[in-house]
Formats: sequence, structure tokens, C-alpha cells
Amino acid sequence: MTEAIDIRELNMRIEQQSSFVTNLVTGMSRVIVGQQHLIDSLLIGLLSDGHILLEGVPGLAKTLAIKTLSQLIDSKYSRIQFTPDLLPADVIGTQIYSQKDESFHVKKGPVFANFVLADEINRAPAKVQSALLEAMQEHQVTIGEQTFTLPDPFLVMATQNPIEQEGTYALPEAQVDRFMLKVIITYPTLEEEKLVIRENLNEHLPTVQPVMGMNEILKARQVVNEVYIDEKIEQYIADIVFATRYPERYGLSELQQMITFGGSPRASINLARAGRAYAFIKRRGYVVPEDIRAMAHDVLRHRIGLSYEAEASDITSEQIISDIINKVEVP
Repeated sequence: MTEAIDIRELNMRIEQQSSFVTNLVTGMSRVIVGQQHLIDSLLIGLLSDGHILLEGVPGLAKTLAIKTLSQLIDSKYSRIQFTPDLLPADVIGTQIYSQKDESFHVKKGPVFANFVLADEINRAPAKVQSALLEAMQEHQVTIGEQTFTLPDPFLVMATQNPIEQEGTYALPEAQVDRFMLKVIITYPTLEEEKLVIRENLNEHLPTVQPVMGMNEILKARQVVNEVYIDEKIEQYIADIVFATRYPERYGLSELQQMITFGGSPRASINLARAGRAYAFIKRRGYVVPEDIRAMAHDVLRHRIGLSYEAEASDITSEQIISDIINKVEVP
């Protein structure tokens, strides 16, 4: 009975604390036409302190969405355009010699911001990618002999073009695993496309003003961490991730030859965190199986290694995740 009252109280508190979500969604919808899944994913990453990898062909408002979100929150924003000739120092910063006082001074790079947009991350070589991804993992950067802590909150949102496109460097599996979500951006519907044309033909494109500060985001994250996850939901998350490693245990023997490696414990942690944030933006104080199912593809799609047999049979990680979700018993 006490637990039921606690949940009710938590629901009421989350109802009050999550009101800013509506303001952010409204603000983003003024600038971005459609792409509701993209907007939700950005909010989930923001609320659960997780970095996001967005994949889609050029021109689908990936960069615009991230920039708009940073404008709605009174925060420091920086953009790094990844190119084949970019150096790690261009990302994290470097030491510059001053003749005036005959000493080295640190010049911090664009990674020192609350929101960092890594645009077309797969256009730069591995050493540059790893410099950014190390900063993402450690939340700190070493320049020369000095170590600097990155601002809090610190959120990296990277965009990449599909690998089929020319001039791209694939992100290694270990690096991709550091992204909480990998979101695939799709084309707009016909009606949305007509609206995009209409808006872009106007002389003045919509602009947004800050509706909240970074302190409110930090407070909201604390509330998200209080969202209740039942033991049955924890078991459900573990079963889904275990099914990516040992599909035969869940009656999915046909997938055994299709997977070279499954999700790590990081996948389970991120699925639970994403489920909590999803419940929060739906203004609920507890996680239900539908929250986990809704987030499973974005959390797991970049954490499953496909075998040669899978590629030869045109089996994708999307299909494997769908099969697992449909097979694993729902609590």
C-alpha cells in the first residue's frame, strides 16, 4: 500500500516537474516540421545524460534540430564540422606559445560547451573521432600536462551519413557503443514536405528564445533518476539484452548464426535509463514494458554485430531487435 502511495506522489511530482517538456517540444516544433521521433530522442538523451548518434542522409534537419534545442535552453553551444583534414587539437584544444611571457598557454577547443554538435562525425579519421569519444566517456580533457573537467551537463550529439556515401570513415564498434542512442532519421511525409517548402519560401524563418536554463535540466535529471523501475521490468530489460547474446535460450535459434556479438552490460544500463526518461516525458512516475519496447531499437541497433550470413541474407539489426522484442516474454 505504501508503495502505491509513493508512486502516486511521484506521479504528481513528475507531472509538475515535466511541464517544461511541453515548452521544449512546442519550441522545436515551431522550427522543425514533423520528426517527432527525433525530437523525443534528443529530449531523452538530454534527460538521461546520454550522447546521441543521429544517422540519415543530408538535409533531414539533424543539425537544425540540435541547434534549436540548444537555443531553447540557455546554454553554451558549439559545432565541430568533421572533415578528413581535422586534427585532434581542433576538437579538444592545444597549447600555444606566447612570446610575450615566453610560456605556453592553453587554448580550449570547441568541445568545452554544454551542447557539442559533431557534424558528420564519420567524415574524419579515427584519431579525431577517438579524441572526441574519449572526452564523452571521461567528461574531461587533457591538454599538455593539464586536465580540464568539461561543463556539466555535457551532451554530444553527433550526426553521420550512411556508410554507403562516399568519403566516410566507419566508427569502430567500441566507439559507437559510447553513444546511448543511435537514431535513424527518415524522410518526411508528403504533407510535411509541402509544409517545409512553404516555410522555407517565407522571408523570415521561425526563431526561438530560451525557455529554461541548464540548472533546470540538472534538477530534472535528478527527478528522472527517481522514476520507479519494478524488478519485473529490470528482468525484462536483462532478457532483451541477453537475447542479443544467446538467442537460442529464448527460442530464437535461427538468429544464432546471424549475430557475431550482442549488447554489453552498457546496453542494459542505457535501456533502463532511456526507459526512465521516456516515462518522464510521458509524465509518468514508473516504467512500463511499452517504454522499454519503444526505446529498444534506438539503444540496441548499434550494439549488435551482424555476421556475414546476416549481411548475405539482408538481415538487419532492426529485424533482429524486432524478433527479440516479439519473442521475449512481457511482464
